[in-house]
Amino acid sequence: MLTARQRSQPLSALPALPALLALLALCLTLSAPAPAHAAGRAQAAPRNPVVFVHGYNADPGVWGALRADLRADGYTDADLFSFGYDTHQSVNEVLAGRLGAYVDQVRRDTGAARVDVVAHSFGSLVSRWYVKFGGGAATVDHWVSLAGPNRGTSTAWACALWDQACRDMTPGSYVVKNLNSGDETPGAVRYATFWSHCDEIVNPDDSVPLTGAANTPVGCLQHNDLLGDDGTSAGVRAFLAS
Repeated sequence: MLTARQRSQPLSALPALPALLALLALCLTLSAPAPAHAAGRAQAAPRNPVVFVHGYNADPGVWGALRADLRADGYTDADLFSFGYDTHQSVNEVLAGRLGAYVDQVRRDTGAARVDVVAHSFGSLVSRWYVKFGGGAATVDHWVSLAGPNRGTSTAWACALWDQACRDMTPGSYVVKNLNSGDETPGAVRYATFWSHCDEIVNPDDSVPLTGAANTPVGCLQHNDLLGDDGTSAGVRAFLAS
C-alpha cells in the first residue's frame, strides 16, 4: 500500500515499472535451464584422434573404408591420422619409437591428451610394443588390433631369413615373447581384437586374441578383408565410442 507521502508524489517519481519488469525477465531467463539440445552438446565428450597403423608390405591407403565410416560418424579429417613406415625394420629397435614420436606430434597438433590406435596385422606388434614398453600406456586410450599376429604366425617363416619384420612375427620371436610376457594388456588402455577363423596369413587363427582384451570373431574373412568389412567396421567404431 502506498504511504500518504507516496500518494502525494506524481507517478513519474515512483520507481520505473518498465525497468523493474525488464530486470525480472532477465533474472528468469538466466535461471532457466538450457535447452535439451544445448545441454547435450555441452556434455558430449570430445573424441580422441585416431592413429591408424598399417600392416606388413602395406601403406596408409589401406584405411580408406574405415576412415570413410568414421567420417560418416562425425569424425573429420583433422581427427584421423595414418602412420606410414618401412615395414621391413625392427619392431622394438626402430618402429615402435617412430610410432611414439608420431603420436606425440599428433597430440601436439590436436591438443589431445590421448589418442586411439587402430592397427592391422604387423602394425599390431609395432603399436603393442609402443604401448607396453615405449610409454604408450599413458597416451593411448583405445587400442584395436585387426588380424594381428599377436602370438606370432607361422607364415612369417617364409621371409624370416632375409627380413627383420618377418623374424619379429615368427612364433617365439624376441618381440612376440616379450609382448606376451606378464600382462598382455597392461595399463588403463582399453584393448580390442578382431579375428577371422579363415585368415590365410595369421596361423594359427587364435594368435590374434589377447587376455584382457575384448576379442571379437568376425566370421570367415581373409586377412585383408577385415579392412573393408562392414561388420568389423561397426565393431571397431562401437568400441572407440565406448
